[in-house]
Amino acid sequence: MNGRDLVRSWWSVGVAGAARGPRTVRAAWRRRGADATGPGPRVRARVPGAVRKVVPGPGGGVIRFARSELRVLVAVNGAVFWGWDGAGPEPSYALAGACPEPDPRAELEPDTDGGWRVVAERVTVAVSRHGALEVLTPGGVTLRRDLPPRWWEAEDGGPARWMQRSEVPADARFFGPGGPVEGPRPRDGAHRMGNGVTGTGSAAPVTMSVQLVVADAGTHLLFVDNPWDGTLTLREGAEGAGSGHDRVGTSELRMEGGPVRGWVMAGTPARVLLTWASLAGAPALPPAWAFGHHHVREGAGGEDEVRRVVAGHLERGLPLDAVHLGDGHLDGGRAFTVDQDRFPKLPVLADELRREGVRLVSVVPAAVRAEDRRGEGVFPDLPDARVRYAGQAARGFAGVWHTVDGSVPFGRVDALCLGRAAHEGLRDEVPADERPLVLSPSGWPGSQRYGGVWSGEGAVGWPGLRASLARVVGLGLCGVPFSGPDVVGGGRDGGCELYVRRLQLAAYLPLLRTGAVGPADGGPWEHGAAVLGHARVALGERRRLLPYFVTLAHLARRTGAPMVRPVWWPAPEERELRDCEDAFLLGDALLVAPVLEPGAVRREVRLPRGRWYDTVTGRAYEGPAKVLVDAPLERIPVFARAGAVLPVRAEDGGTELEVWAPAPGRSGGGLVVPESGDDGDGPEAERYSVTRSGPRVVVRRETEDGAQEPSRPVRVRGLDGTGAQM
Repeated sequence: MNGRDLVRSWWSVGVAGAARGPRTVRAAWRRRGADATGPGPRVRARVPGAVRKVVPGPGGGVIRFARSELRVLVAVNGAVFWGWDGAGPEPSYALAGACPEPDPRAELEPDTDGGWRVVAERVTVAVSRHGALEVLTPGGVTLRRDLPPRWWEAEDGGPARWMQRSEVPADARFFGPGGPVEGPRPRDGAHRMGNGVTGTGSAAPVTMSVQLVVADAGTHLLFVDNPWDGTLTLREGAEGAGSGHDRVGTSELRMEGGPVRGWVMAGTPARVLLTWASLAGAPALPPAWAFGHHHVREGAGGEDEVRRVVAGHLERGLPLDAVHLGDGHLDGGRAFTVDQDRFPKLPVLADELRREGVRLVSVVPAAVRAEDRRGEGVFPDLPDARVRYAGQAARGFAGVWHTVDGSVPFGRVDALCLGRAAHEGLRDEVPADERPLVLSPSGWPGSQRYGGVWSGEGAVGWPGLRASLARVVGLGLCGVPFSGPDVVGGGRDGGCELYVRRLQLAAYLPLLRTGAVGPADGGPWEHGAAVLGHARVALGERRRLLPYFVTLAHLARRTGAPMVRPVWWPAPEERELRDCEDAFLLGDALLVAPVLEPGAVRREVRLPRGRWYDTVTGRAYEGPAKVLVDAPLERIPVFARAGAVLPVRAEDGGTELEVWAPAPGRSGGGLVVPESGDDGDGPEAERYSVTRSGPRVVVRRETEDGAQEPSRPVRVRGLDGTGAQM
């Protein structure tokens, strides 16, 4: 709108309008702005209108308005479904199975001012007479309020674009939905809701259409079940410092089409993620070796080059568990092919490496190139549930990793179906006591049922390091526990220091993949002796923590809890922790504080409530507090919670329990899940209790027959700063 348009708007209201004051002028401005930026003249807008009829049903019912209808359902697991214009919960790619049964105790009943409500055990849903939907705690405190949606319908009958605005409490903070964000909390502004490719043709970060909102009143998760492209605009609220003039937080979702439907679940963070996992499906359990060190070979070298890279790691004392072969091993870049000139005996190479403890993983482009049309991509019918990968295990591959070809369209549901085809195809081929690995750069809620996410190199420089952490934390809160960035280095963007800090961070993330650090496509030794020494320490610590990662993966599958968690996870009511974005919890036992700034050799760490031990020095700190600790280039600060029980790899290759002494008069404990080869429910979790009486720490395994002595070696730390063998 230019100055002339503003004058016209002012003039159009007339003298009487001018006398009504600035409100009329602002309305005219908004109206002209909407005309300039909104749908054209061939599109008409629609809102639900007023309530006309209500049809109660199990768990809720249908509320019919003048120009639309709303279906509300409270399921037995506490999740709330809402769908406009006749949209139901099925069919849906996100759901693990059929829609959960409705809660028979929840019914539609009249509310105040002509509205209706559904009262359930964990949540109350109120619908106003004009279609605003409010989710409240059992005590009546508002968690979110969704205003009536608005549709713009094309006169030619094309897809209807729609928009919905929502409000959350002033103290609430948004987390998720993955994608290119600067922190676990997305910043105020617009965020694209969709996958695709970047301008360079590389994979764009995955966005899961899942939003976690944390407030004093409670935590809730929103999933909008619509895979169309759209834009989410967020604005966090602000409290009025006791003046009563709070500004609520707002979100505005604009979608290019598709159904207006979604799910809401409320409770503690653990309860919310458990409910979400029961709805969207439990995460796939990666094989134990997947928590080790992966190295990506993008180059065109053949079998001898792969052997050279593997030998280079093992000879230098660098643990290596998998080699990922890139496009260079494919015949002409075609998926599911092998260049026979450079890899004439690939199954033999795979068996040879497996005896060294190293698996081979194959790249699979999203598009399959047709034989008679080289360079053009074609897609199999991915949504067809009968589509399967075939022959990958016979070639010697223990898993696959997908890429996105920038020349072809690729949707979020396509990525989910591609993961399903890979997982189920490999599952049919690998031995019964093994599990396949599937990694994708994009996906849709439900993708976690088939594998994890690799997020690529991401943004360059130090901002990229911070963003890679944010992405892993955000994906975990969206129900995807197994993810991680690629660790690359060389002269690309920051030299040796940044490479070391990347590797140190990745050593504590679920997926650790390193890539080329120089023209030779070898390993960290290409940076010199100093970097090699730092890499050996980081990868050695990762190898030591493998049993802990396996335990966290089993717990994630059973409970939906992320492996990497924000520091507020156990205490979301502590507001200061909600703003902490430069540290994270690995399970409930470790707090990791990576170095995210160049040249830093010390850093400030915010510790949650309780006693925490520096895992290197053994020094104890009492939280909540901010502490300043050393962070030399050879390590990053890591703290262990007092009373924690960590399963770690012993020097003889077995598993021992690392127990951190509780504070005097306190107790602790933890769960340990040993590795299992099958993909069923897995082994029973071992539960340990820890008590302290003076200088004595007692560790017991809790069983149905009572407390017993641990069957594993125990090492107690935190008493004298060095550890004592039991």
